[in-house]
Amino acid sequence: MGRQVNFNIGIIGCGLVGYKRSRSLGLKGKLVACADLNINSAKKLASNKKIKIFTDWKKLLDVKEIDIVIISTPHNQLFKILIQAYNKKKHILVEKPGSKNLKEITKIISKVKNSKIKIRVGFNHRYHPSIIKADKIIKSGIIGKPMYLRARYGHGGRLGYEKEWRAKPSISGGGELIDQGSHLIDLSRLFLGEFSEVKGFINTYFWKMPVEDNAFLTLKTNSNKIAFLHVSWTEWKNIFSFEIFCSHGKLDINGIGGSYGQEQLTLYKMSKKMGIPKQKKWKFKLQDRSWKNEINEFYDDIIYNRKPKTNLNDAYQTLKIINKIYKYSKYDYFT
Repeated sequence: MGRQVNFNIGIIGCGLVGYKRSRSLGLKGKLVACADLNINSAKKLASNKKIKIFTDWKKLLDVKEIDIVIISTPHNQLFKILIQAYNKKKHILVEKPGSKNLKEITKIISKVKNSKIKIRVGFNHRYHPSIIKADKIIKSGIIGKPMYLRARYGHGGRLGYEKEWRAKPSISGGGELIDQGSHLIDLSRLFLGEFSEVKGFINTYFWKMPVEDNAFLTLKTNSNKIAFLHVSWTEWKNIFSFEIFCSHGKLDINGIGGSYGQEQLTLYKMSKKMGIPKQKKWKFKLQDRSWKNEINEFYDDIIYNRKPKTNLNDAYQTLKIINKIYKYSKYDYFT
């Protein structure tokens, strides 16, 4: 075994997600700088006085010792920061959806084609223990091949939610579909493959905002595998439910920790005589380990010079689906 490789990390965007990233860097990562327009947010994220603090993210990119830049800003900032970080030859972890819209992600892909710089898109839900376990079970073949899946994801917002940046399309690029919907689309692609048909509806039922608070999707592959998805900002009790129906059984994932409840995976395996299936359940720790699992894999992507599993193409495929739903529903987020 060679010596352990350590990475110096800079975080741009010191809100909730940036804070979670900073506390999940593990043994191979060292936070050396952070940047946020709100100096108090940056100070809160910095764990000691040795960490450089900036209100101008461009100054953070000038710090030569930084190996990896984590971009956890609102969506309208992702594109320009990613491009500048790339120009500074930094490895990049950019939060989903990777950019504000399909046009921006297409420009990014064109610019970084064939680059040796590693760019990972932060679809951290793939790294929840229940999802990792479900993927292994399906690949083992013990419950046959996936046929379709059904998923729900949502929360009920909070006081003043309609005034936050996610409610402003010029900043967010959309509402709940581009927010939590990005995760369900990405997970559906993980288990079923690429979708050739996209249908769906979005609407604003409760919140007084110009973006949707609910989205309903039906996605179909060329081999007729189907994903039924619903994401909502009007779930008054937080929910994460992801069911994968296979030819000889079913996987049922509930909860992702925190306010969404304990993360659990239940395997239902058909018996030869049909009837009541055999069951096996796994319960995972309440602490969300997806952030640490994801960054550890990114370290290895860099060390072993491999393409990240969640990359710009995953962002492109997700945004392509979102783009179709927005255009069909005539929500004008594209001007």
